[in-house]
Amino acid sequence: MAELQILNLLLVLIAAWVGGMVAKRVGFPPILGELLIGILLGPALLGILETSEALNTLAEVGILFLMAYIGMEINFKDLGKASWAGLLAAIGGFVVPFALGYYTIIIFDGTQIAALFVGIAVGVTSLATKSRILVDLKLLDTRIAYVLMAGALISDTLALVIFAGIIGFVDVGSVDAAGLTWVAGKAILFFAAATLIGIYGFPLLGKLLSKTKTINRTFHFTIMVIIVLAFSELAEIAGLHGILGAFMAGLFIREGVFSRNVLKDVTIVFHDMSIGFLAPIFFVTAGFHVSLEVFQTDLVLLILIIAGAVIGKIVGTALFYLPSGYGWREGITIGTGMNGRGAVEIIIAGIGLQMGIITTEIFSILVFMAISTTLTVPLFLTWTTNWLRKRGELVKQDTRKGYLILGANPLGLYIAKQLKEHHEVVLIDSNKELIHEANEQGVTAIHGNALKEDTFEMANAIDKNTFIALTGNSEINLLATQLANNSFYIPNKIVLMSPDENAAGVNLLDPMDASSLFANKTDMAPWAYKISANEFKENIETVESDSTTREWVKERGKNKDILPILIVDENGHKRPFHFKDNISANEKVIYLE
Repeated sequence: MAELQILNLLLVLIAAWVGGMVAKRVGFPPILGELLIGILLGPALLGILETSEALNTLAEVGILFLMAYIGMEINFKDLGKASWAGLLAAIGGFVVPFALGYYTIIIFDGTQIAALFVGIAVGVTSLATKSRILVDLKLLDTRIAYVLMAGALISDTLALVIFAGIIGFVDVGSVDAAGLTWVAGKAILFFAAATLIGIYGFPLLGKLLSKTKTINRTFHFTIMVIIVLAFSELAEIAGLHGILGAFMAGLFIREGVFSRNVLKDVTIVFHDMSIGFLAPIFFVTAGFHVSLEVFQTDLVLLILIIAGAVIGKIVGTALFYLPSGYGWREGITIGTGMNGRGAVEIIIAGIGLQMGIITTEIFSILVFMAISTTLTVPLFLTWTTNWLRKRGELVKQDTRKGYLILGANPLGLYIAKQLKEHHEVVLIDSNKELIHEANEQGVTAIHGNALKEDTFEMANAIDKNTFIALTGNSEINLLATQLANNSFYIPNKIVLMSPDENAAGVNLLDPMDASSLFANKTDMAPWAYKISANEFKENIETVESDSTTREWVKERGKNKDILPILIVDENGHKRPFHFKDNISANEKVIYLE
């Protein structure tokens, strides 16, 4: 029985934390730092850390949990947002690099099974890092963002399906008709059984758990772990790998099957257990198996695999993307965004090494390929999106629509009623009376704490285009805006800042790409009172020449008793008056006095 060496485990976890933190600080995914520090501190260089049977067991459990978490994070609604374009990008971005990787190994006298494994590893796309990069580059409200996310989902799922097909043949030893039929039959039976259990069995379990009020989060987590391990074992019995079972289990552990609170709690725990504890062990120890000798013995193969991965992904995506009608430049941009590899690629390569399908040299090449391609994504995607932006070809996506407004006070309700003429508007507030009043006046309003994700989820924040924080407390406004930005990636954020707010608070707006409401610090209370007492006058002014909102406010700086509320375009559509906006000639400004 393997002895768990506590000191070695502690050092591996510390190394993973340091490597992941450093990588994240410089704008790259933590997995990159975990792999690099494993190479640095492992046998390849310094030899400070070493693997063990106990660590390998923890790492294997880690990848099962990670694959379950990846499955839980996949939202099939996202595939529909750019299904055709995303499918084209996924196929082109997978097939072309797959073929290049496969034939490169064949040319260098590798086996067909090894070539297939390399092809899959080269063809996958990292899903986990996309959202953060898209936020940093302010691309979440563009068509590129939706195509990238859909393409990554389809690409990784396609890779796992092909992986399932290959893994079944590894132990067969022959490819006669009977053997092929048996292997294919077992795989089909597994996917059919997993799908039936997921579609029909999970909802029954979810209903049963919902009726038992005394069950706590620990029990729910235990149930989910049993489900993941059971599906993993089912995959193993079918001659597949356990990661496919874990992935399938994760796909069906979703909202609608289990309650929102249960799903949220379990997802958080799976995230912490996998990404925070067990999966880093896998990625650090994966670095232990890397050999730096490939730079001397297999340098040509290394260069060809990396070049094939990069060129194949970008060119393949661009070529297959042409039928979408969105142009080859956008195709190249999508390709640069899909060029990074991540967890799935390393997991597949690690399984290939463990099963003796690929050599240490090939595994090392795939690790360095994953590292180098991931490093290119921020650089290449920044360059190509700026290229599109300068040409006026960076297309905004209309998938996100409507306003989410924090604050059902009289001022917030007044603005909501104006905006709802042409847009979907949802108000949120912790005051039940204000919520009732808003609903009575025909505005959708939700009661809840704006600093909790549950409230945003009830308001369907993930589909909203603009968040407006409009309470009298600037601190609450800023904290809620951070939640809207970091957890729900709402592209447009507008925040009411009070006159007594210091510069430190205002400086928090820029990192979130947020704008100040009314283009000026404003005390909400007097205006809320005027509206509730009907002691105000609404005015409309037509703007004669182009100007900024800040210039408009400065021109009327002597009159402190006016409040610019909305801008009305020539089509009669209204939008909030805020700092980061321009007013075109013939547009109108609605202001109160």
